Amino acid sequence: MISDNLALVRHQIGEAAEKAGRNPDSIRLVVVSKQNPPEKVLEAYQAGARCFGENKIQEAVPKIDEVHLPDISWHFIGHLQKNKIKYLDSRFELIHSVDSLSLAEKISAHCESQERVQAVLLQVNVSGEDAKFGMTPTELKNHLKGFGHLNGIQVRGLMTIPPQSDDPDDSRPFFSGLRELRDECQALKIQGIQLNELSMGMTNDFKTAVEEGATLVRVGTAIMGKRNPE
Repeated sequence: MISDNLALVRHQIGEAAEKAGRNPDSIRLVVVSKQNPPEKVLEAYQAGARCFGENKIQEAVPKIDEVHLPDISWHFIGHLQKNKIKYLDSRFELIHSVDSLSLAEKISAHCESQERVQAVLLQVNVSGEDAKFGMTPTELKNHLKGFGHLNGIQVRGLMTIPPQSDDPDDSRPFFSGLRELRDECQALKIQGIQLNELSMGMTNDFKTAVEEGATLVRVGTAIMGKRNPE
């Protein structure tokens, strides 16, 4: 049951936080609801989940509008195509996956036209895999001032996705690498840039991510069960 799964994941987050000497309340659980119908979102909501993550605009928009609960926070966690920005409106509290300055500029311009500011995370390809979206660490540092000048977005932190592996410990160097990169960037003290959030860790490796400093973990299968095939 989703309620049991949710309770277990929260317990595991707490254990990992305590192991790392962290306050469990400093980690926010994003329940990944992609490819799950509104009924399962409502089931998770009734079990106490309040933050949900979607990765495709065309699936997320009707689902958010159907669920329509005022105390739910929706996060966009997938690759965002520039031609889909117009569908964002104010539905998402946080976009985890801003992977270029040009995408950020388009989001900012769209939000300025609506007289609002969108909170975002900058996606970094720490592993250097060709198949992964995200900036290289060097690109991130080179573009930070540019992100800071944009009035329609507020940079809140960084996000990464490590290479797939059955061993959660294989993700550790990529998580610690993102944390160290964040610390380097914070030391630059660039106006308009806040880097308090680290979004990293999914079903297979969220405990390792918490040990390495994650403030947001994106957990789907461990809570919602296996998804419908695309």
